[in-house]
Amino acid sequence: MSVHTWLAFFAASWLISLSPGAGALSSMTAGLRYGFRRGVWNILGLQCGIALMLMVVALGLGAVLAASNLAFNAIKWFGVAYLVWLGVQQWRAEARPWVEDGGEVIPASRRALVLRGFLVNASNPKGVVFMLAVLPQFINPHAPQAPQYLACAASLFISDVVVMCGYTLLAARVLTLLREPGHIRWTNRVFGGVFVGVGILLAGFKRGAA
Repeated sequence: MSVHTWLAFFAASWLISLSPGAGALSSMTAGLRYGFRRGVWNILGLQCGIALMLMVVALGLGAVLAASNLAFNAIKWFGVAYLVWLGVQQWRAEARPWVEDGGEVIPASRRALVLRGFLVNASNPKGVVFMLAVLPQFINPHAPQAPQYLACAASLFISDVVVMCGYTLLAARVLTLLREPGHIRWTNRVFGGVFVGVGILLAGFKRGAA
C-alpha cells in the first residue's frame, strides 16, 4: 500500500467514524449514563466489533455474508432487536442525577459495557457490507495482504477511538447540567427513542443498499 493510498483511506476512516450511527449513539448514551471514564469501556467494545468486521472481510467471509440471505437476515434482525432493547432500557432508565466527583454512578460493570459496545458494531451487517465495498478499493491484490489490512485496521481504530471519545466526553459533560429528574427523564427518552429509530432503520436495510 502506497503512502498516497493510505492517506486516502485514513481520510475515509475519519469520515466513516464521524458519520452518525449506532456506535456514536452508543458512545453518547454511555457517557450520559456512566460518565467518561466508565464510558471508555464501551468504546473498547466498539473497537472489538470493528476488529471482528475487518477480520470477517479480510478472510473473505464478508462476501459470503453479503450473498447469504439466511446469514444476513439472522445478523440483521439480531441487531435490530438489540438496538430496540437498548432503546427500551434507556427510555426506562432511572432519572438519577450524576455527580462527577465522588457522586453516585448508575452501576455497570466494565465487562457489560465492553459487551454492549461489541454487540452494537458486531450485530450491524450494514457495517460488514460497507467494509466489503470500501476496503477492496484500497488493497493492492498483488502485494502482501496482511500488512495492508493491518494498516487499514490501525487507521480505523485511531479515527474511531478519537471520535467516540469525543462523543462520550461531550455527553458526559452534559451530565453536570442535568439536575432535575424531569430533564434527565426526557433526555433518557430522547436517546431511547433514537436507539429504537436506528433499529427501525436497520430493519429496512437490504443487501446492495450500502
